[in-house]
Amino acid sequence: MRGNHLIDRAGRPVRLLGVNRAGPEYQCVEGDEIFDGPTNLASIEAMKRWHINAVRIPLNESCWLGINGIAPSLSGSAYRDAIRGYVQQLEHAGLYVILDLHWAAPGEHQATGIIEMPDAEYAPDFWRSVATEYRNDHSVLFDLYNEPLPGVSWQCWEWGCSFQNPWFGWYRAVGMRELVDVVRSTGARQPVLLGGVDWARILSGWLGHLPPDPAHAEVASNHTYAFTPFTPCYSRCRATLVRIAHRFPVVTGELGGGDCRHRYINPYMRWADRHGISYLGWAWNTGTGWTCRGGPSLIRNYSGATISFGIGLRKHLREHLRALSR
Repeated sequence: MRGNHLIDRAGRPVRLLGVNRAGPEYQCVEGDEIFDGPTNLASIEAMKRWHINAVRIPLNESCWLGINGIAPSLSGSAYRDAIRGYVQQLEHAGLYVILDLHWAAPGEHQATGIIEMPDAEYAPDFWRSVATEYRNDHSVLFDLYNEPLPGVSWQCWEWGCSFQNPWFGWYRAVGMRELVDVVRSTGARQPVLLGGVDWARILSGWLGHLPPDPAHAEVASNHTYAFTPFTPCYSRCRATLVRIAHRFPVVTGELGGGDCRHRYINPYMRWADRHGISYLGWAWNTGTGWTCRGGPSLIRNYSGATISFGIGLRKHLREHLRALSR
């Protein structure tokens, strides 16, 4: 990082423009494999034809650590080796990779969804392990927690607190300050993404509660969708992002439709381009449950054939590339 820019190996500013590749957060606990769909070279080349430069991979805390009864063939070293193999393939294709703690759970529970904030019991061990494994890999970034839920205060976001989860009961949540410290304690100096509160939608307190970082490599992350009138990122949200973008890189880690159209993401991407903000579409997945409303999914198949929502992202990325080449 340099100032408010991510930089490549040559020291040039770079924006992350890409897609999310969901699956490793849920398949290992809900299915009988680690990925949902193909991870071979052909599937990666299909993504590259959209002119992306980054892929975000959601991870499962229980599966990565190999705890709480997850099958050994789907967790622990088997899970970590599978993720490493996919990361290497993506990097060999010239892509950046964001590793994201997506699902977590405290105690003896398996991580089967998003909780309020990552648990203090396992999340530090998760990030100590991930950061240690990838600390010399400068094509990887770390997204410390997917989406803090509504009700998480900025004080809790920074320092941690206790929650009574409807499924798990009371648990202690870890804050971003400790997670940044854990990552840096391994020697890893890659950029770390810190998502805002309320499903990573709100960043109003981000600057005021930003933890110290000895590597000076913190990135603001937001998620924005067109699901309801309350979730899109309009004037107030965008003004906050612009204010942060003057000082730090901003990455929209998840950008989605939900209405089977691209009338929300199109103006958002044009706005983000003007302000140097990165964005990654959710999600490069298809199959059961993955539709333009039920995902939302960008694609109809893993060859990259689009559905109506994905057309907007693909067309914009192609036009953006042409504009840069002029």
